[in-house]
Formats: sequence, structure tokens, C-alpha cells
Amino acid sequence: MKQKETRLNSRENEKMMFEEMGDTHITTSINTPLREDAFLMDDDLKIELIEKHFREIMLILGLDLTDDSLKGTPHRVAKMYVKEIFRGLNPAHKPKASLFENKYQYKQMLVEKNITFHSNCEHHFVPIIGKAHVAYISSGKVIGLSKLNRIVRYFAARPQVQERMSVQIANELKEVLKTEDVAVIIDAKHLCVSSRGIKDETSSTVTSEYCGKFQDTQVRSELLKYIELQIS
Repeated sequence: MKQKETRLNSRENEKMMFEEMGDTHITTSINTPLREDAFLMDDDLKIELIEKHFREIMLILGLDLTDDSLKGTPHRVAKMYVKEIFRGLNPAHKPKASLFENKYQYKQMLVEKNITFHSNCEHHFVPIIGKAHVAYISSGKVIGLSKLNRIVRYFAARPQVQERMSVQIANELKEVLKTEDVAVIIDAKHLCVSSRGIKDETSSTVTSEYCGKFQDTQVRSELLKYIELQIS
């Protein structure tokens, strides 16, 4: 009996810890936590298994899957998870970024602002909806503008923490552009804040990652002027 009570108390403490981690936005790594065998299973099998398990979730919730509106939902959700909203988990989907010579000798910052994205909070699997602003100063090479959008959306298409996403985008830009002079600012609304818990529908979360020359106050102020965000 005492052992059972100990196990129950341990489980309750574990649940409380999980809730605290989710509500305080804790992240444990710059890299998205993935198992080593994450991509040994093909997409079709993943969809089949997720469909099976999501059907069980719906049944546990008490939903009638014989209803015409619901019977296809497990498959739709499974396909959406693998092919759309979590496709950024697979490095095979990483955008191929071609570099070009900076023939115009443009040496000032380039800013791509208001890149819209949809992601999902890894703590509750509910949407994160926001805009990203990215900037870089060429080291001799430039990248197609659409690739900046694609890089943002690639890292958004996975269970995410906004702080981690900011760093991941910045690190990818540094590697692709062969320069340390990059900056990433993300302004997003988290449905885990607005639709559950505190249920605050007006707040948004802003994160930033300044690298190289963007760590200089004057350069950073110029960037913020471009995107019209008042952030010290």
C-alpha cells in the first residue's frame, strides 16, 4: 500500500513538473529533439500509424467515428502531420539555397521582413502564428529572397519553441551565407497562451538572435527602424 502511494505521489510530482515546463517555455536544446531512428520509417507508414492512434484518441474522447463528418478525420490529421505542419522535421525537406555573386557590391544590410509562418508549440501541440524578420550583411555572396522565406518556414514546420526557432534560423543563415552578420526577430502569438491556461488573447512573444555586426547598437537600431519594432 505504501509503495502504491509513493508511486502515485511520484506520478503527481512528474505531472506538475510537465505543466511547469510547458507554461514557462523551457527548451532543453538548440536542436529539435529527435530520435536517431526518426527517418527509418517512410511517410506512408507514419501516416498509417498516426491515423490508427488518432482514431483511438477520438474514440477515447467519445466521438462517433461512424459519422460522415468524422470518419475521415484520423487520416486527414495523420496526412497533415507528416506532409504539412511537421514536414520540417525531415532534413530532406530543407530548402536548397543557391548563392550568387554580389555583383552590385551592395554592402549594407538586406532585410526581409514580415515573413508569415505557422508553427506548433512542442509543449501542447497547438499553433504558433507569427511573423519573422531576417537580415544579413553580405560577405560577398547573396541569396534569392524567396529562400529566406523558405528557411523560416522549414524551421517553423515542426514542434517548436520560439526561442529555439530564432537560433535555428540564424545558425542556418550563417552557414548558408558564409557570414556571421545575420539577425532574426520573431513576433508571434501562441495559442497555448490565448486558447488555454491564462487565455490572454492580446499578448504576443518577441524573440531575437543578433550575430556579428548586428550586436552593435547602431546597426541593430537601423534594423529595428527598418522593421518598425520598438525593441531596446
